[in-house]
Amino acid sequence: MKPLLWTALIAALAANVYASLGLDDSATQIWVNVTSGVVVLASATTLFTLRRRT
Repeated sequence: MKPLLWTALIAALAANVYASLGLDDSATQIWVNVTSGVVVLASATTLFTLRRRT
């Protein structure tokens, strides 16, 4: 589960950077940024709750 969450987190961060730098259409840029932001927040929160506590 954790490798999938890390992959989703990294892919969403990459998509966010690409949308910020590479997209010209503002509606598409907003849609990609919002979607990738939700994925980043969800995967980071889940990874935080699944961490091992010592």
